[in-house]
Amino acid sequence: MEPSADKLRGLRITSLDDEEEDDEPELPHQPLPAAAEDYDDDDEEEEAEVMLGLLEEPKRPGLLLRHLFPSKAGGIPAWLDPVNLPSGNTSCCGFCGEPLHFVLQIYAPIGDNEAATFHRTLFMFMCPSMECLHRDQHEQWTRKQGNPRRSVKVFRCQLPRSNAFYSSEPPKHNNSDKPLCAGAALCHWCGTWKGDKICGSCKKSRYCSEKHQALHWRSGHKNDCLQMINSSEASSSVMPAVGKVPARASWPEYKITIDYEADSDSDSCDGDESNSKSLVMQKHSKPDDLMQSWMDQFEADADNQCWAHFEERISREPKQILRYCREPNAKPLWALSAGRPSNADIPSCGYCKGPLCYEFQIMPQLLYFFGVKNEPDSLDWATIVVYTCQGSCDQNISYKEEFAWVQLYPTAPSRH
Repeated sequence: MEPSADKLRGLRITSLDDEEEDDEPELPHQPLPAAAEDYDDDDEEEEAEVMLGLLEEPKRPGLLLRHLFPSKAGGIPAWLDPVNLPSGNTSCCGFCGEPLHFVLQIYAPIGDNEAATFHRTLFMFMCPSMECLHRDQHEQWTRKQGNPRRSVKVFRCQLPRSNAFYSSEPPKHNNSDKPLCAGAALCHWCGTWKGDKICGSCKKSRYCSEKHQALHWRSGHKNDCLQMINSSEASSSVMPAVGKVPARASWPEYKITIDYEADSDSDSCDGDESNSKSLVMQKHSKPDDLMQSWMDQFEADADNQCWAHFEERISREPKQILRYCREPNAKPLWALSAGRPSNADIPSCGYCKGPLCYEFQIMPQLLYFFGVKNEPDSLDWATIVVYTCQGSCDQNISYKEEFAWVQLYPTAPSRH
């Protein structure tokens, strides 16, 4: 379905790096509507229009660099503010203490040319340990005031049109686009976090953690380090290229493209019971007594009904890895009736103390594209829903942590 220009003006979360062969003009940034505070409002209302994130491999190198404002998944982050990165415990899993892996980023500007949110990107990171994700889910239910431990973290970064890092003019896409300044030195192993630790021998390689320094050393830096010390010419040949990450240290990189979801009659798992029944009846036009008994049990199970609606909804575009909608009446698509937050479970913004609103969620299909194996200890989730500051506050902090709600399947086997 081709979105109209009017709809696109309401929100653009695609990259500013439109393909050179595209003839569509750049659309201006327009403000998003404020989100509603009541996530459980069951009053009848017009359904919010959902945008779906789909993955495709970049058509050529260089399309996902930070000065082109990409939406992307996997690989390494294209930091919006390339200097003032999250660091220390902020960049690590709250349970195992290991540096988090980059999952995806969404370029989602709000406002006009004068807004502080002219450029706005949301970044998601995650610990690859399923054990930590289970502990994360438990922590969100029992969280205390303050900063709970998390294995899933989302950061919001925003900049005005006039800033120290990028031109105020849109990219020209003719290979002349360049950032205005260099970014912080990044870890030579993961390419993700600030490299504030330096190899004591060569004084060149930088790391975000002792673990990544040890991994780099064992993977070959032990020999490269000697070359760097003995030859200044060799140092340039053995240092990794900027932006290059070992394949084993990150998930594969994709560009996120956007499409609109097909029209729907319901947006909650509490919708018309006939929808759930129709899924059961597809192959049974006249159910016998046993089938009727099974159907009655199915209809009495809220989780089964919710799961049936979830599968029906995503079947319209099975490859969706992300659902985005920041409209006032937007609601997440839950896979299960159990494990959903109440209004009281959604905290206030940790910076301005204002309300949070639903903005996007990631789907289990992303695990398939990342090549995550279907094993008992592998990463798995039903959905992860992200709530952000409704006012997208600007508190002079480059990367503000937002709130993610993890919904896991009740059983260990994966469903993706």
